[in-house]
Amino acid sequence: MSKVTTIGLDIAKSSFHAHGADERGEAVFSRKLTRGKLLDFFAAQPACLVAMEACGGAHHWARELTQLGHEVRLIPPAYVKPFVKRHKNDAVDAEAICEAVRRPGMRFVAIKTEEQQAAGMVFRTRDLLVRQRTQLVNALRGHLAEYGWVAPRGKAQMAILADLLDEDEMASSLPEAARAMFRIMTDMLAELDDRIADLDKEIARRAREDEVARRLMTIPGIGPIAATAIVALAPQAASFSKGRDFAAWLGLAPLQHSTGGKQKLGRISKMGERTIRRLLIIGGSAVVRQATIHGARAGSWLEGMLARKPRMLVSVALANKMARIAWALMTRQEDYKAPVVVAA
Repeated sequence: MSKVTTIGLDIAKSSFHAHGADERGEAVFSRKLTRGKLLDFFAAQPACLVAMEACGGAHHWARELTQLGHEVRLIPPAYVKPFVKRHKNDAVDAEAICEAVRRPGMRFVAIKTEEQQAAGMVFRTRDLLVRQRTQLVNALRGHLAEYGWVAPRGKAQMAILADLLDEDEMASSLPEAARAMFRIMTDMLAELDDRIADLDKEIARRAREDEVARRLMTIPGIGPIAATAIVALAPQAASFSKGRDFAAWLGLAPLQHSTGGKQKLGRISKMGERTIRRLLIIGGSAVVRQATIHGARAGSWLEGMLARKPRMLVSVALANKMARIAWALMTRQEDYKAPVVVAA
């Protein structure tokens, strides 16, 4: 039997499929595995290249297989899809992964440590709680409108609303069952506010203790949340050859539909890490808003952009610029220095 040099592993919760190939790419085996037998199977295999799609549980299995002596590569699922032949099943997917990892120009996802995944969970949890808070606020305002009460917009108004529910004017106009449900929702809102505030303090603490995060916070528009998100969720800056590659990885680069030597650019791709991209756009929007109110520095890039482009477009362009600056600071290990405007 030929020696196995590459194994494509299609993973799931309980059912796995391994496709082994030799150095010429010829199939050696295709085997279905259960979760309990997966590590025993790979422990019996000679050290080789193991490839998986970067999906749920992939980083855990990558760490486990690395400890067994294998070289593990994680591939974005979108880059595996072109290698899938006709019908889709576990065996075909494993074969496609095995084929994709052998391509010399293939791109891979860095394997995260347990600490990196735990740091990322802080932001995922905060995003979840913020979404739940938004859902509750929308539900409160919608249900109150059914009884003729229009609640003012804004998170601060929700705390006032909890007190108004106990006053006679509003309480007398609402059925007892409705008042009970409104109290449940206002109590949940208060609890969510407390939990989000605790997570904000944890993020701020991480930002103060991390040298890279402190350096990133010197960039206008990047605060503790965005800085620690970049540190926790982005791969090493050295894995990108230039800042434009980092901005493209975040999905802040325009889509291209170029052909025949004619360049045609569209909207941003949104193909990268959505959490960091969203935070950078929010930070860019804050800088643009302040520049709109107080005026941008004379002769600066921002002043020129605001003079000829819509605000939202400038916010996204500024987010792209912030991403490239962040890459430069992480690579050179320097603090941000505002560019000097030279008089014409």
